Amino acid sequence: MDVDDPLDFEIEDSLLINPVVPKKRKKLIGLDDLLTEHYKEQSKLIEKESKKKAKAQKSYDSDEDKNCKEAMLSSLLDDCQNQMKAISSEEEISEWNLCVFGQQKSTPSVSFPELGSWSILQSFMINELNSLVGLATNQECSFLEGLLINGWLLKLIIKCGCVEKSIATWTFSLMLYSSKEELRSSACEFWCDILSSKIQVGGPSIEIDWYPSYSELKSALEIYGFLFNFSSNISVTNSSACKGPPQNIITWIKFTEVCCQVRCKHSVLLTSDCQELAEVSICLFLDRRLQGLSVLMRNCMHSVISSFTEEEWINSYSEIAKSLASRIPMDLNCLRAVQCISGVDPRTKHLKSALAFQILVKCFDYKVTDEEGILTSLISIYVKEKACDFFKIYLYLVLTEKWLRYDEMLRDKPLIREMWGLFLRNCSCHISSTDLRSNASKVRNKAAFLLQGFGNN
Repeated sequence: MDVDDPLDFEIEDSLLINPVVPKKRKKLIGLDDLLTEHYKEQSKLIEKESKKKAKAQKSYDSDEDKNCKEAMLSSLLDDCQNQMKAISSEEEISEWNLCVFGQQKSTPSVSFPELGSWSILQSFMINELNSLVGLATNQECSFLEGLLINGWLLKLIIKCGCVEKSIATWTFSLMLYSSKEELRSSACEFWCDILSSKIQVGGPSIEIDWYPSYSELKSALEIYGFLFNFSSNISVTNSSACKGPPQNIITWIKFTEVCCQVRCKHSVLLTSDCQELAEVSICLFLDRRLQGLSVLMRNCMHSVISSFTEEEWINSYSEIAKSLASRIPMDLNCLRAVQCISGVDPRTKHLKSALAFQILVKCFDYKVTDEEGILTSLISIYVKEKACDFFKIYLYLVLTEKWLRYDEMLRDKPLIREMWGLFLRNCSCHISSTDLRSNASKVRNKAAFLLQGFGNN
């Protein structure tokens, strides 16, 4: 055993054995490896940045695409809304309105020097009472105006029982041409009371030396600027030619009403005069600026219609209807002219039916002039045609309904009723509820409404 050898117990103790330390191998990093690592890191950063940009771009593109879709949807909605507005504006048919009064002429003078010749005034001038009043010759007009306004002039006329020509012409001129409301209203009341006394039972007996004729009434209308041949092309708001209506038209209407009421007792109006007055009274309803006078105008119209004798009326109402139809344009004004003739008396119904029929004849250019011809023309209208004018059909519906309703002789004829019902069914059944053509829904609804009434009858 060698001296240097470990003992037996030393061999067994592993702690006493010196472990063998392995030699570490140093790794050498060259410049190329450093560059490679650097480029790898750079490429990772670049890739990370590109991913971040791509993500942001994707989000931006998504927002832009969303905004683009919203803009397209908004544009489509705007187009749809504009189309609906256009359809709605077409459905809302323009209102009726005519410029009945145009440029006014200069009014005649209302000064009357001959007023001094009035017998009562002369008697007062030479009476000693005048010394207390001190009425001078040049104050006669203002003195009489005060009597007129206070009602004393009428009392003096009733007391003496006579209206001299000077007083009659003076008050008539004030009534139609005075610019002072108080004077023209008082003059109108004076004349209405004087004329009404003619038809009052037990009224005062008053002699009138001068009566105004229809020429004076017509001349006043011409001075007011009344357009005897008017057109719907004249715009009330834009045309400088439309200056009316004058304030004096109120007293003109009142006087005409009373003048027609006393025609049976004192005829100063011819049959032709009354026919033209009937036309004028209906034409006044076509000017929207006169709507505030509807009651006065309606009373005047009824007075004119009632002024005809039975024989005169039979020969006159169709002539009135023909003349009105030739003057009124084919738009809503023709419906207004028919509808304003209101009343339940036979004469009003005659005129209303005749006017509606004559307007229908004019609608078809006077090619058909009989009842069956009108209805045959209506039935021949093909409502499914693309170029169909539903506005005209709407006019036809309203006019035909008025014509047949107020003509008792035609209303119960089986053939007329059958043809009218067929036209109503064509308009109500052959027009779809989704038809967006201009005024198509108006025609369909109107026809369906009339057809319901037709079936009930």
